[in-house]
Amino acid sequence: MAEITARRRGELTRGIFRILLDHLDGVHVRTIFERLPEIVPPTEFELTTYPNRPNVRRYDKIARFATVGPSKAGWLIKEKGTWSLTDEGKAAFHRFPDPEMFARESDRLYGDWKRDQPTAEAEQPQDDPSDPAMALEEAEEAAWTEIQDHLSSMNPYDFQNLVAGLLRGMGYHVQWISPPGPDKGLDIVAHTDPLGIVGPRIKVQVKRRADKIAADGVRSHLALLGDGDVGLFVCTGGFTRDAEEEARRQERRRVMLVDLDRLFDLWVDHYDKIPEEFRRLMPLRPVHFLVPED
Repeated sequence: MAEITARRRGELTRGIFRILLDHLDGVHVRTIFERLPEIVPPTEFELTTYPNRPNVRRYDKIARFATVGPSKAGWLIKEKGTWSLTDEGKAAFHRFPDPEMFARESDRLYGDWKRDQPTAEAEQPQDDPSDPAMALEEAEEAAWTEIQDHLSSMNPYDFQNLVAGLLRGMGYHVQWISPPGPDKGLDIVAHTDPLGIVGPRIKVQVKRRADKIAADGVRSHLALLGDGDVGLFVCTGGFTRDAEEEARRQERRRVMLVDLDRLFDLWVDHYDKIPEEFRRLMPLRPVHFLVPED
């Protein structure tokens, strides 16, 4: 096993940070590893595969291991297969342009984090494809990618029904679901009680699209709300920062914005209470991994 030097770890992580600096809202890990070889070309050793896993290239594993320190240092966030930089990570990239110094500072902060843990964390090998923590990270990324693809390719009316099923699982009473055809921006109407006597009335708009909703889209949804209404806007592509700000600054009309991540988290939280006919639209099964304690 070749030793992975601090300089090489720094080169790989700085290459990843360069990609993330172009995507301040985060980017999928798949895109990162597609672009990284152009920025930090692999060595001959990194192009080889593992004897017991001939389909796994060392380069990707070594680069992934190199991000452990920056993650624990608070420079890098990994969530549902999307990686993004913190403000501290952006500052560190510019403060430590030398790859070795960058890696050493990351190691120092990782050491500080490690000493604060209730149980000592064993040192992880730098080039081990069977490491359980890395296996869990990759499994979570693969699962989330599959879920994203499933929801993004779902029939629009099935997706609309999925949101209605989630509302039922959360205890709301769904009065109306838009039938096929023009909906004029309104897809679901729900209430907090069976008769709709107790307010507020919840007006839901559902969008299954890849791009983000901008502020004008939020304003259009707000125009549908009366004084006793609360808006719920669900979009798989998410919302721009201007759209989020537009929703936050409303004083008289309330609207909640739900992106794909939030929708999935709510689905998991309320899964057992969602009616079976709706659960079939996105059935889930937990898988348990044994990993070392932090």
